[in-house]
Amino acid sequence: MNIMMMFNLIITTFKHGEDDAINEIFAVLKKFGDSRPQIFKTQIPGIVLGYTRLDPASVITKLKSLINTDPWEVRYILRVIPVEHVTSTELRLISLVVKSLALKIRDNETFRITIEKRHSRVRSNEVITAIAEEIACNRVDLKKPDWIILVEIVGQFTGISVIRPSQLFSSIIEKRNMAIFD
Repeated sequence: MNIMMMFNLIITTFKHGEDDAINEIFAVLKKFGDSRPQIFKTQIPGIVLGYTRLDPASVITKLKSLINTDPWEVRYILRVIPVEHVTSTELRLISLVVKSLALKIRDNETFRITIEKRHSRVRSNEVITAIAEEIACNRVDLKKPDWIILVEIVGQFTGISVIRPSQLFSSIIEKRNMAIFD
């Protein structure tokens, strides 16, 4: 297996801020209890991949807590996206993974599909169509969904998660919610 295929976090930062973000996420993950996180620089400006032995959802919770107690400890990390499964960037494989992960969505719950593409020629509408066919019985809510089906295409690899909206981390939004920028 390609080592780049082993990631469960996508970290975004400023263009040319990758090295600072790597140091920061490494230190944060160690602080949270992962003694050996693995962080990978990509060829895509502003994108870093990480693998932690911690539950990625718990990392998001801890990051939000860290922002509340020490907001300037997170300066270079813009967003952290938890990844539940990584597959090759092939429509058939992506839709199979989503079908499996989407089993947690109950019949009366809503969802939104979010596609983020980097270095790929796959069309977003093709991905959305393939996924929607697998979970057609649920209602779509683009503004306040119960679940987000997140498809993060990073070249030949795709990270997929079916998560609650609260399971995403944006340092800017968290700090703004604290009124730090007021």
